[in-house]
Amino acid sequence: MNKYLEIKKIFESREDKENAIAMSKYMRNMFDFYGLPTPKRKEVYKDFIKAEKKAKEIDWEFLDKCYEDNHREFQYLVYDYLIAMNNFLNYDDIPKIKKYIKTKQWWDTIDFLDKVIGKIGLRDNRVDNLMLEWSKDEDLWVRRIAIDHQLCRKEKTNTELLERIIVNNFGSDEFFINKAIGWALRDYSKTNPEWVKDFVNKYNTKMDSLSIKEASKYI
Repeated sequence: MNKYLEIKKIFESREDKENAIAMSKYMRNMFDFYGLPTPKRKEVYKDFIKAEKKAKEIDWEFLDKCYEDNHREFQYLVYDYLIAMNNFLNYDDIPKIKKYIKTKQWWDTIDFLDKVIGKIGLRDNRVDNLMLEWSKDEDLWVRRIAIDHQLCRKEKTNTELLERIIVNNFGSDEFFINKAIGWALRDYSKTNPEWVKDFVNKYNTKMDSLSIKEASKYI
């Protein structure tokens, strides 16, 4: 039995139908679930990911199969896998990751896949220019990845890049874009509140009120 089918068999054996209904409802009934909360889900494939890390090679065929599955837990497995295996990813893998970004889109996968891209960016500065391109993409989820890919970088944040990406998204009426702008600024305000304060003052008239509210939470 291949890796995908082995994990699927375990997921099915631990299915919680009542919780699956609740989880699907929380995601606006856009996805099917096995009903496994995060700790139970990760327990299923914890040892599998450890073995993959020892192998030091990304199994893209396996990941593609997981992403094709109708159950959301398999998409969560993919991003857990990519985060765990991030040291084995490089710039040339980004088109493969973008395929997942563009598939079965919603905030729950996007807000983890941005970490995957962000970690690659810490090792390869070509990601900076790519994120500038993505910040103007017609797909709002691709733009959200660009806006938030530097989350949690603290002192390593490229503020010039952050500013340019955010400015590229001014004027949007998309909740998930304006929220992302606020989150990016709020996160960096924990490291450099003066920079964020100056940013908000500089662009106050161009920023959505939601972005300002989120950005100003800690300043």
